[in-house]
Amino acid sequence: MSRIGKKSVAIPGGVTANIDNGTLSVKGPKGTLTMGLVDDIEYKVEEGEISVTPANSTRRARDFWGMQRTLVSNLVEGVTAGYTKVLEITGVGYRAAAQGKNLKLQLGFSHDVDLAIPEGLEVKTPDQTTIEVSGIDKQAVGQFAAEIRRWRKPEPYKGKGIKYRGEYVFRKEGKKK
Repeated sequence: MSRIGKKSVAIPGGVTANIDNGTLSVKGPKGTLTMGLVDDIEYKVEEGEISVTPANSTRRARDFWGMQRTLVSNLVEGVTAGYTKVLEITGVGYRAAAQGKNLKLQLGFSHDVDLAIPEGLEVKTPDQTTIEVSGIDKQAVGQFAAEIRRWRKPEPYKGKGIKYRGEYVFRKEGKKK
């Protein structure tokens, strides 16, 4: 039995959910998100909640049960509150600037890195060493933040690079004389 799957997802006020042709669509104040439904799982939109239960007793249905409930929960949370990932840049001369639909990164390469901001995401740079990626789709926010971080992962000696806010970088001791 899935402990996560047993709990139903509460639908807050101002949010509507409906199931149509194998897709669940959730509409809220921040926008609309849709998700394809899995055949082994039953989804029910009832008074103020969405319940997710396995359609049969196969292993696949039990495996997908908790994950599908979490995905439904992410849809509801995304259209109500949204998601934000904050990245911090550490290093001399490393900086970022959001310019329209592009993010310009200066990371010590011989050239600047220009990244196109995906549709549905918003990128802010409150100062030159902080990047805030926000949007309603949790997967898209995390994916774009990971693509930014991939350009300069934090290195263990001086800690230079791009890291998530709150991420701990294990530091190594340098050469001994």
